[in-house]
Amino acid sequence: MSVGPRRIVCLTEEPTETLYALGEQDRIVGISGFTVRPPVARREKPKVSAFTSAKIGEILKLEPDFVVGFSDIQADIAAELIRHGVEVWISNHRSVDGILDYIRRLGAMVGAGARAEAWADELAQGLDAIEREAARLPRRPRVYFEEWDDPPITGIRWVAELVRIAGGDDVFPERAAEPLAKARILEDPAEVIRRAPDIIFGSWCGKKFQPGKVAARPGWDAIPAVRDGELHEIKSPIILQPGPAALTEGVRALAGHIQAWGRRSA
Repeated sequence: MSVGPRRIVCLTEEPTETLYALGEQDRIVGISGFTVRPPVARREKPKVSAFTSAKIGEILKLEPDFVVGFSDIQADIAAELIRHGVEVWISNHRSVDGILDYIRRLGAMVGAGARAEAWADELAQGLDAIEREAARLPRRPRVYFEEWDDPPITGIRWVAELVRIAGGDDVFPERAAEPLAKARILEDPAEVIRRAPDIIFGSWCGKKFQPGKVAARPGWDAIPAVRDGELHEIKSPIILQPGPAALTEGVRALAGHIQAWGRRSA
């Protein structure tokens, strides 16, 4: 007997990745054009949305009985679909615990609650293992995570939490708590100089991180990370979406660089 919605449109990548991981991909009838995980989804599912826009007519042709999106940024898309009688769930999780809870809730909605619970527990255990390894570092690096370069935008909450789990300390913890990107804009980029990060991570959504361009910013040669060549890209699909990738590949990428820094600094 079928449980839950059978024709799901995913407006962002994380529900697609989650449903595939739970073996419920046959329920998906449409996905975001930004989806890269899993790769098979891009090959077999129609792409009907971006992040701030969607092809409403194409979505309606798919006759979805459930649409899953993320954040207030997709509020207008959700409202339009709701006006057409479509059931919509917009999650708004911004933390590591929120991602784990999201997996559990989405799994429960499609009748895969037990599998989702087990997987979320496994992901949490993986994070605990990384945190235990990080506790062995002789010193924790100060980390600046840049989500965008023009204007400079610092990392969101789940990114700052993953940096901590991986063994570093975010130099802008007060900004990480802000849910909207506009509140995380650095009006004065020189503030990064003053906070002196040991490592700079860049994840410029939609374009390649350019360490040389960052290092050439006025006065940034005084930053320890720039002086020591500790500027590293973390691919945006594995860190900037609040889904399973951030808790697996994303945090492992952060930890790899942080652990390497720790060995060089010992």
